[in-house]
Amino acid sequence: MRIAFSPCPNDTFVFHAWVHGLIPGAPKLDVSYADIDFTNHWAADDRKHDILKISYAALPWVLDEYALLPCGGALGRGCGPLVLTADKLADGKAADSPVALSGRRVAVPSERSTAYLLFRLWAAQNIPGGLGEIVVMPFEQIMPAVRDGAIDAGLVIHEARFTYPSYGLKLMTDLGSWWESDTNLPIPLGAIVARRSLDLASISNWIRSSVEYAWEHPEESRDYVLSHAQEMDPDVADAHINLYVNQFTAELGEDGYAAISALLNRAADEGLVPRIDPDLLKRP
Repeated sequence: MRIAFSPCPNDTFVFHAWVHGLIPGAPKLDVSYADIDFTNHWAADDRKHDILKISYAALPWVLDEYALLPCGGALGRGCGPLVLTADKLADGKAADSPVALSGRRVAVPSERSTAYLLFRLWAAQNIPGGLGEIVVMPFEQIMPAVRDGAIDAGLVIHEARFTYPSYGLKLMTDLGSWWESDTNLPIPLGAIVARRSLDLASISNWIRSSVEYAWEHPEESRDYVLSHAQEMDPDVADAHINLYVNQFTAELGEDGYAAISALLNRAADEGLVPRIDPDLLKRP
């Protein structure tokens, strides 16, 4: 069975047991490791994988072929993307409020990501006059670009929540906190989808068993997680896992599905994504 997910600690932690043949009855996995921007496009265009980790923002383009699974993904509270700036914008003006970003260049890790949707929804409410140029770049390049004045602000994800102070950057907005206060719902980040023609109930059970195994045997996955974590400090990797692997990883539940619907419906209202058929979001 072909699967694609990111090398980030939360994904490798979740899938460690299945990848290593520790889930009884689960088929062998042929794994592709790639940034979620790649997996988003693989799901929409190539469609060669059976299971993928993608952004919730990419769901409207893939739901005809792939079903959203109720477990394995990244959704939670206190784990949203951040908007970062240096003390001064690229032209030396103060970065003292969201209004200062009107007409400015902002770097984002993907235009088909939950982080980008949250950023655009927040900007529509908080940046009069609108944004300037959106520059897509690999997420590991964003903070250096903001620090060096090549970009006015950066939208960051993942472990950047823990490391941005080391770049001398400051937090303009925590988009997760904004979303939670605005909706009282968790933040939908990464989804697990599987080809609709497959045994979705069994796949969900294997993923859930892999999550439960990871929680019961956290040290067994450590070498595997760190080998894919791009030289990440082990303490940062642990913080990453603790933040993104939570109750919603085992089961989306009512709040999880409500958050996904709210995000995609709001984004459709702003013309950022196609409007989806709500029946396609239902638990398979």
